[in-house]
Amino acid sequence: MQFQQLAYFVAVADTRHFTRAAAAEHVSQPSLSQQIRALEKELGAALFSRARGNITLTDAGEALLPLARRILADADTARHEVLELARLRRGRVRLGATPSLCTGLLPDVLRDFHDRHPGIQLLIEEGGSHDLVRALARGALDLALVVLPLPSPSPALTTVELFQEDLVVVSSAGAPAPRSPVRVADLEGQPMVMFRHGYDLRDLTLAACRAEGFEPYFTVEGGEMDAVLGFVRAGLGVGVVPTTMAERAGPDLRITPLARPGLRRTVALAHRSDVAPPRAARALQDVLLTSAGRTATRAGVRPAPG
Repeated sequence: MQFQQLAYFVAVADTRHFTRAAAAEHVSQPSLSQQIRALEKELGAALFSRARGNITLTDAGEALLPLARRILADADTARHEVLELARLRRGRVRLGATPSLCTGLLPDVLRDFHDRHPGIQLLIEEGGSHDLVRALARGALDLALVVLPLPSPSPALTTVELFQEDLVVVSSAGAPAPRSPVRVADLEGQPMVMFRHGYDLRDLTLAACRAEGFEPYFTVEGGEMDAVLGFVRAGLGVGVVPTTMAERAGPDLRITPLARPGLRRTVALAHRSDVAPPRAARALQDVLLTSAGRTATRAGVRPAPG
């Protein structure tokens, strides 16, 4: 089994078309087809069903696809690791983070890292923790900043807690001031602006409201962090957001703490347990750990236990 054969197989699986896959791989269609047949012969099973030009994966193909993606991703990571110079003058890091962390934590961290290692390329992917965990598992990311607990804990991941951050209620400065501190129960019937599905803060807020025995009332839902803050600013409802994001939102938003025990999120750095992060990723990890200590000095933010 050759890497090239696996790459051709993944290309056909993605395009469901041999000619388009050949064009994407910069190879002739007969050569690609020949390599696919050789792979099928070696494995002793057909990988594609070819019926009237409709290309679909067989059961064997479905089983091979995630493994092939991981093998190719690991090989790509190894290739970049070998190409890195001793003093990290070249290389890349693929970092995933939730949208709020991309906005709140990463700009300063990435500036510090770039100042130290200007030759390292930074590739950033935004997503919810669930999507980032899946990207880590298939080898598409080196590191990810996620919110604990993970929606589907994986023994194949190593997580290091960075800090814990309180959530607060934000409302328009022009709206009547809510009671302070706000109890979660006070949000019942209150117009709220809510994040899109898959957003960690959405799941956390919904769980807290349901624990108090009610379903929250959403006037607007489906936005990312900037959109949610904008909707709150326009007076469409209140929002529940991390302290650091609220503090960056400007004077036209009112920040009200939640009554004890309150709500908080734990931010952690995750990577695969079965593959050591590339050297450049380990350097970024060091910067993130140092930055977490600085972040923990802010109001409402505390170092992770232990």
